[in-house]
Amino acid sequence: MAIRSEEATSRQLSQQELSQLVPRLPLLAGLSKEELPCLGTVELVEAPAGAVLFRQGESTPAFCIIIEGEVRAARREANGIETPLAAFRAGDSFGEAPILLGATTSGVQCEAAADTKMLRVSPEGFWGLMATCPTVRRGVLANAAQRIHSFQANTLHREKLISLGTLAAGLMHELNNPGAAARRSAAQLRENLARLQEISMRFCVLPLTQEQRTCLRDMQQEVLSLEKPKPVGSLEEADAEEELGAWLESLGVANSWKLAPTLVAAGWRREDIVCTQQAFPAATLQDALNWLEALISAMQQLSTIEESLSRVTELVIAVKKYAYEDKGGEHVTDIHESIQSTLTILGHKFRHKQLVIEKDFAPDLPRLTTRGTGLSQVWTNLLDNAIDAAPQGSKIRIRTWTEGELLCVGIADQGPGIAPEHREQIFQPFFTTKPSGIGTGLGLEIARRIVMAQYHGAIDFTSEPGHTEFVVKIPRNQASS
Repeated sequence: MAIRSEEATSRQLSQQELSQLVPRLPLLAGLSKEELPCLGTVELVEAPAGAVLFRQGESTPAFCIIIEGEVRAARREANGIETPLAAFRAGDSFGEAPILLGATTSGVQCEAAADTKMLRVSPEGFWGLMATCPTVRRGVLANAAQRIHSFQANTLHREKLISLGTLAAGLMHELNNPGAAARRSAAQLRENLARLQEISMRFCVLPLTQEQRTCLRDMQQEVLSLEKPKPVGSLEEADAEEELGAWLESLGVANSWKLAPTLVAAGWRREDIVCTQQAFPAATLQDALNWLEALISAMQQLSTIEESLSRVTELVIAVKKYAYEDKGGEHVTDIHESIQSTLTILGHKFRHKQLVIEKDFAPDLPRLTTRGTGLSQVWTNLLDNAIDAAPQGSKIRIRTWTEGELLCVGIADQGPGIAPEHREQIFQPFFTTKPSGIGTGLGLEIARRIVMAQYHGAIDFTSEPGHTEFVVKIPRNQASS
């Protein structure tokens, strides 16, 4: 069972050699000479710095104890990135986890970070060791428990970073849209103000009659009233633009094609500007209508800037709710607000697939009193999976209701469903049906862990082609739990 790398060598140790090494290794130091045979066949591995000791996905797992030197373990991701996992030094042991889990190949890549000597025990020898050496067994299990706890913490942290990265990208996308709209509107507003100033200066030179001043004043008051026109259909709007444009062109207005759409969009029709034809001669009618169009356009751009800034404010509020709902200690959470904040931040993903969100919220859903944290991450993971599963242009339904003292949330998509052979594994860590590099296989496992451990609730699902729904049920009041 020699190690494959040509840079590392291995040989079987005699009982005498082993007895000389045991006192130097904390895990084995408690063994007496009579207990040494419980280690079975032990190999001494010598590897220079840089030697590969275990190849990910190829090498057979083994239990190892380092005598001197250093070994570093890393996992190679599907995208080629290498993620460091741990470093083991003199006295440390490693390799028990894959054997305990029944793995047939190494799940990580292990390399010697310095010239290294270590003991290597085969899986068969490891199980014999665990069965016959209680002292060693206690040490191995203690190490395994500590590593599992550390692995879970790192996994949760990694998934949170992935989730935060996704949300940050989405937030930047959401902020970019209103920001770009406000920037465009500000540039157009500058042009309109320059036109207004230019036309106003020409009016100052011309002696306006009382009728002309009254016409301009009435139109200005109408524009500044801030009353939005009632929306009309596209066909009706096109007809109105064509009619107004033709009328303006008959009056000799040069840019009627530009004036008509702006006036119609603001709710103006031929009868609303007839005073300009009566009050202004042909020589100044063009200026009067251009002044009106510039004023309307300026107000429209101001409205766009206000709406864009309001959208930015809404996003900031949503992020604050998302970030601070999980404050420490006992707190009260509005589940509807929590879901809405997540929907706001994930809005770009819904729009990208043209998904319709149907919200069926119970109007009297009580608030949740809890000490739990991570609820937004539950919604993020469930909604993200629903988005990935949903066909383009389909619907995602979110509903809330109560069952006694339980607060219930259902998130359903119209995707192909979960295959029967996958349903038992759906909450297992690292299990995913998504293409390589798309899913981590951690989202549902972490969602279940948060729901169960933090909120003392349950999460389950029903699935058939065209309808998959994940249901979260949380006790309404478990702050004292």
